[in-house]
Amino acid sequence: MAIVIGNVVGNWQHFAVILVIGQILSLCITSTSVISNKLAEYQNVTVPNFQSFLVYALLLVVYMPVALVRLGPRVVWENIRQRFYWYVLLAAVDVEGNYFVIKAYSYTSLLSCMLLDTWTLPCVVVLSFFMLKVRYRWTQILGVLVCLGGMGLLIKGDMDAGKNYKAVDVVKGDIFMLIGATCYALSNTLEEFIVRHRPQYETVAWLGFFGTIINGVQMGIIEHSALSNMVWTKEIVGCTIGFGLVMFVLYSLAPFLFRMSSATFYNLSIMTSDFYGLIFAKYMFHDKITPIYAGAFTMIVAGLLVYHVFPYKCPEHMARLPGFREQLPGDVEISPGTHRMVASSNSSMASSRRPSMDSSSAKSVRSVAVNAEHRDTLV
Repeated sequence: MAIVIGNVVGNWQHFAVILVIGQILSLCITSTSVISNKLAEYQNVTVPNFQSFLVYALLLVVYMPVALVRLGPRVVWENIRQRFYWYVLLAAVDVEGNYFVIKAYSYTSLLSCMLLDTWTLPCVVVLSFFMLKVRYRWTQILGVLVCLGGMGLLIKGDMDAGKNYKAVDVVKGDIFMLIGATCYALSNTLEEFIVRHRPQYETVAWLGFFGTIINGVQMGIIEHSALSNMVWTKEIVGCTIGFGLVMFVLYSLAPFLFRMSSATFYNLSIMTSDFYGLIFAKYMFHDKITPIYAGAFTMIVAGLLVYHVFPYKCPEHMARLPGFREQLPGDVEISPGTHRMVASSNSSMASSRRPSMDSSSAKSVRSVAVNAEHRDTLV
């Protein structure tokens, strides 16, 4: 017990930071759900690709210049030249995750969507085990179970309040939700892996670049007729811009949480989004907040605290995926489950293989390494 208390007290500041970031992201998800419902109400059609296109374009326009200025064109080009397929995969699964989850709500019941959406969590746990070499402690497994219990209370509260609706096509909707949840899991885990090796702004910039291309092509194929018939009222324009800005905040903050904690902690944190949705509903539609919702929120936050009592059993090095086996200029390595940098076994090998690296780039890499050992490396 004394060890547990010591860990909680020693990490309370870090826990407070990641808890706040997680709840901001949860509020962002709630806001996007409310805006999406308003858009569907105004235009009577679901166009998920169109909604996401502005987000990816905004990420590209904002973060690509930042990456080019801070890292330099040569460093950015060398990274994408050798690892482009990981960024394409990240963008593809993220785009498809958004598409299939939004479409699933049009076919299956709310209960099915809420239950199947939790499939993301076990997928992230398994992927983190293999991709990041994460080894979970029993307290973290307990924290996950407590959060799932809180999610169960939220679902029961929604069902008791009669918020469920009939499914149009159960099989199709459930398959869509499972595909979307699996895509989200792969996207979260892969993004965590990348931001533990590369700066946040560069990762998000390439996500925006490839996401804009993939999403734009898909939008032109699937939604061109719906967009051509859409009446552009001020409500639709306002909701579209609002959706894009909220999602921009989500995509900007999520990599920080991945680096400071993990994709698992992220998915546990956003379970509270349904509770925030109820608060929106209370003031917008005068719904009642019953004690079961407060209990569910308390359970989820308690589960997050239990999950964070002990850090991961951190491996000496993360798994070496193709493209990341040799260190490149601008690379860092952040230990999974913490915000600390660990030494890279490839550092000396990379420097011996790349004598052509100029002195300024080498100093930049060493500077990032030194700073990361003394502070959160939120670069």
